[in-house]
Amino acid sequence: MLSAFVNAFRTPDLRRKLLFVLMIIVIFRAGSQIPAPGVNVANVEKCIDVVQEGSNASLYSLVNLFSGGALLQLTIFALGIMPYITASIILQLLVVVIPRLEALKKEGQSGQTKITQYTRYLTLGLAVLQATGIVALARTGNLLQGCDSTLYPLLHSDNTKTFLVLVVTMTAGTAVIMWLGELITERGVGNGMSILIFTQVVATFPAGLWAVKISQGWWTFAIVVIIGLVIVAAVIFIEQAQRRIPVQYARRMVGRKMFGGSSTYIPLKVNQAGIIPVIFASSLLYLPAMAVQFNQEDPNQIIRWVNEYLVDQGHPIHMAAYFLLIIFFTYFYVSITFNPQEVADNMKKYGGFIPGIRAGKPTQDYLSYVLSRITLPGALYLGLISLVPLIAFVLIDANQNFPFGGTSILIMVGVALDTVKQIESQLQQRNYEGFLR
Repeated sequence: MLSAFVNAFRTPDLRRKLLFVLMIIVIFRAGSQIPAPGVNVANVEKCIDVVQEGSNASLYSLVNLFSGGALLQLTIFALGIMPYITASIILQLLVVVIPRLEALKKEGQSGQTKITQYTRYLTLGLAVLQATGIVALARTGNLLQGCDSTLYPLLHSDNTKTFLVLVVTMTAGTAVIMWLGELITERGVGNGMSILIFTQVVATFPAGLWAVKISQGWWTFAIVVIIGLVIVAAVIFIEQAQRRIPVQYARRMVGRKMFGGSSTYIPLKVNQAGIIPVIFASSLLYLPAMAVQFNQEDPNQIIRWVNEYLVDQGHPIHMAAYFLLIIFFTYFYVSITFNPQEVADNMKKYGGFIPGIRAGKPTQDYLSYVLSRITLPGALYLGLISLVPLIAFVLIDANQNFPFGGTSILIMVGVALDTVKQIESQLQQRNYEGFLR
């Protein structure tokens, strides 16, 4: 593997791509450390220390994870990549619902360019909304629950000018992040947005792991590391697992040439939905908890119930709701991203068939049957992996985020495997030994 890295850097064009990616990552992490104008950095650091000693930091764990810890520090990249992720998910759902977007998707590269442009516009709109909400919470002192906002104000001034400057700065930071991600995709190696997400998740990993050692000691630290390695191995195994459905193409004459007669397969991954269901479920549970923060002064019965059962991540009702939402969104997302009817029609159009299955409706029914069978273990896998940090809170009494959380492990392993495979393919084109021997 070390020789493969050496070979990668010996290739001039591949070396330039890798160094370009590293330069973008450095710029990205630097922006995540620069405080936004008007933020009282000293008070923010004091409040973060206070919150980490309590149990309320988990409310913003998902958004803070995708910002690499920049959200609670109120930096210029505080929103991180989350607005783009949300916009991409919304556009994927709208493509299925709106015929105009579905027609654009079928147009090829030109249609995909327009959908990408719509994603950028929606990202900026969501960034404005999220920045407005975060700055409003910072002004009222509800961003970091458990910290006295009168004693440690997060902003130097709570006037309208400071409010607007912060919103514009954070929104502009999101636009810059989009641009950096697209630069990596065009001039570097791998998917730019995925690499930036990977960077933010990895940035918080060492601190979370060391926090376990400080609070629980070496024995618990060693047990957590061992459990983490087992989880990583299990995630790699499941992410690589797939059901291969054989497809045979009949021979046919086109002019004087014979085409077809080849064999291939349709790879159906066990985790066909990726990490999207986890993000959906986390976001859905995040919304009521976020709304509760604006009604702390006069809570009614509903707000008290949400505080008791949904905000507390260690409560069995929260865990059960989280698990069931992940299973539901897994089936939902797979159903809209993989269309058995479309696959069956394309196979029939080009003379393909599954051995033992008639073309047309029987092929569609067979694909639907196989997909539903492999989606169940994939959904259970996502649900169980995502419950690992919540169970860890209860077992080891950890107030900080568990470093080997389901979301973070899924992101790190998935992006790392995808990027290594792309480097591997480029090395194979140059007749070098690759990573995945």
